[in-house]
Amino acid sequence: MGKNNSELLFAADHALKLYEQVIHYVTVRIDRGDWQTDMKLPSVRSLAQELGVHRLTVFRAYQELKQRGLVYVKDKSGYYVHASQATRHAKYAGYSGHSSIDLTIHSESAHAADDPSVSAWRGMDGLSRVQSVNTNFQFSKALIDPSLLPNRFWGELMIQVFEKHPKVAATYSAVQGDAELREAMAQHFSVDKHFALSPDEVLITSGAQQAIDLIGRSLLRTGDRVLIERPAYGPAMEIFRRLGARLTMTDIRPEGYDMDQIEWCMKTEKPRLFYMNPTFHNPTGFTVPDEQRKRLPELAERYGCLIVEDDSTYDISFGQKPPSPIFAYDVSGSVVYIRSYSKYVAPGLRIAAVTCRPQLMNSLLNVKALVDNGSPLLNQKLFLEYFQSPRMQQHIKKLCIALQIRKETMEDSLRDSGWTWTSPAGGLNLWLQLPSTLKPNELLAKSLQESVSFVPGNVFDPIGAEGKTHVRLSYSYANELQIKEGISTLLRISQTMQR
Repeated sequence: MGKNNSELLFAADHALKLYEQVIHYVTVRIDRGDWQTDMKLPSVRSLAQELGVHRLTVFRAYQELKQRGLVYVKDKSGYYVHASQATRHAKYAGYSGHSSIDLTIHSESAHAADDPSVSAWRGMDGLSRVQSVNTNFQFSKALIDPSLLPNRFWGELMIQVFEKHPKVAATYSAVQGDAELREAMAQHFSVDKHFALSPDEVLITSGAQQAIDLIGRSLLRTGDRVLIERPAYGPAMEIFRRLGARLTMTDIRPEGYDMDQIEWCMKTEKPRLFYMNPTFHNPTGFTVPDEQRKRLPELAERYGCLIVEDDSTYDISFGQKPPSPIFAYDVSGSVVYIRSYSKYVAPGLRIAAVTCRPQLMNSLLNVKALVDNGSPLLNQKLFLEYFQSPRMQQHIKKLCIALQIRKETMEDSLRDSGWTWTSPAGGLNLWLQLPSTLKPNELLAKSLQESVSFVPGNVFDPIGAEGKTHVRLSYSYANELQIKEGISTLLRISQTMQR
């Protein structure tokens, strides 16, 4: 059964009122299957005794659950579990009828987090497993070809850093991060991204993935809802699941989100977080338009949902600069912004920044202190020297040109394949739909035999149809010749499978 009853109750956020903690407790028990459809719930008296609370507290919780449609009452009999899953699907079916885009919202129960059929991340085709295979044609890694990074320059910087800070390797960083680096980043964001920020509103983390983990640990309780895009970044899904969250998925398309669907979901599902990657989205490459970015913080404030904006490849644009981050439109503290430099500046340094308003920062710092007591100071000082030099912008400009050439090389090689995709305006990946006769996992198995790797769609969309029809090909790690030869091999294999 896992946690006992009192542990489940008091795993709830103590900022909640006591009757709200009882609601949380009952909801978790229903969602994980302890109390199933049409099953009679404990009486008010017995549940109050079990949890050590007053009967009026339980009565108020049951009344609220009744209003939410999670339980119903039989005269002189008591409270029963409503057919919540059927109700959920009926609501969404009714929603999709008047939506501008015919979409389906997918949700997981809390106990589904332990179901290996749901968590593709743990399966044979998990991202880490695919990427660990050494192949000649590497299209599974959304990383930069090391030959495109400023490797020699880092040796010069290392000498400069030790001359400036001879004891840099002999001391810890502050938990929040090096003060000079936070000051430089705050100034950069204020000038370049047009949102006012102080150094106290910046936290340095060891990469974006640590930032996601810190935010989840700070804010999520067992049974909480997290709204997430479909398809989505696989490690983020797994982080939230391991924290006991239930995922609700909303589709992302070339034109962005269905905003009516987002509002419907926030209103009915009441997610605690909305994790999104709205700029050069991984894996699709889509970018959410400016008008939607302006509306999202308003919806988040109205429905009490925190937006977590992951911007790991914002600078990798091919032409026109992408829209301003959603954080730039936030006036209520409803958005947390993650900006990573790991992928395209210095992967070995693992530098990312979390920007948020003061009310959330203390909670993040408490968790960060327990995780590593501060990211490595030497890494931060090295990055600071590069961040403040003109070489960084020169590097990014050259890198974007090189990656655009590689993207176009991959697209040209796929032109006659019959596969379909939306050409991204930046980022590191192509998200391709295969013909119905091809299964991504079977194609991957055959391709690995000939030293070609890619990521099947079920890693990013384990419960939806796209996971069964799409693949992600990354053009950032292989050079042009490798792309041409690797795609030629991949298409030859696919043609053989379709005969």
